[in-house]
Amino acid sequence: MACETWSEKLDTYLDGELPESEEKVAREHLHTCPSCAADALDRMQMKRSIQAAGERFRPDPAFRARIQQAASAPKRVSRGWRWPRVFALSAAAIVLIAALSTSYLQKRDREGRLISELVDLHVATLASSNPVDVISSDRHTVKPWFEGRLPFTFDLPDLQGSPFTLVGGRTAYLNQSAGAELILRIRQHNLSLFIFQERAIGSGCGGASASELNFHLRGWSRNGLCYFVVGDVNQDDLDKLAALMKS
Repeated sequence: MACETWSEKLDTYLDGELPESEEKVAREHLHTCPSCAADALDRMQMKRSIQAAGERFRPDPAFRARIQQAASAPKRVSRGWRWPRVFALSAAAIVLIAALSTSYLQKRDREGRLISELVDLHVATLASSNPVDVISSDRHTVKPWFEGRLPFTFDLPDLQGSPFTLVGGRTAYLNQSAGAELILRIRQHNLSLFIFQERAIGSGCGGASASELNFHLRGWSRNGLCYFVVGDVNQDDLDKLAALMKS
């Protein structure tokens, strides 16, 4: 019966529109119910697809403002100009604008896909009956487990005295490249910390910040590695964890 009740409220929860008291209960239910967690993942992927389709060809507000300004500006044409030259300059301007617009949209599309894939990996981990391959709160146990499984090494800070607890880790894959996914907990919330080689990402990761379907993401780069923190916590918690990792 509980599953039927939350199934009717999943869309409201994923859109971040549930009252705070119900949102907390829903989150706890999803962490303990694989069936509802899988249903939430399917719905989130559908919402993401619809969202991406609606924004893929949306022009940037600044770009739109420049076009409107250019269209409304008074036209001054020197008498000495000839029409072929005017047409050539106009065609060149159109080609340049189209190229810049296409490049911008492609970059946004790549970044959107990256964020969506990371959120999907995080949700899939939460829905899994075996979310971690190595279970330990000791960084000296978790870090050595990745040796030989990844083509790079990374450092883990001492979380003692911080609000975060290390749960364990697993190997994750993005763009067919292996990386680390570390699971950390804060106030009963599970966070995923992803670490991949920067060259495997295919787009920038420094200073990345985004929100998608009730999940928040922080990203930064260091020493050729990309770090991403994903979770359904507030932005301050993500900033604190990012600061610990950078230190």
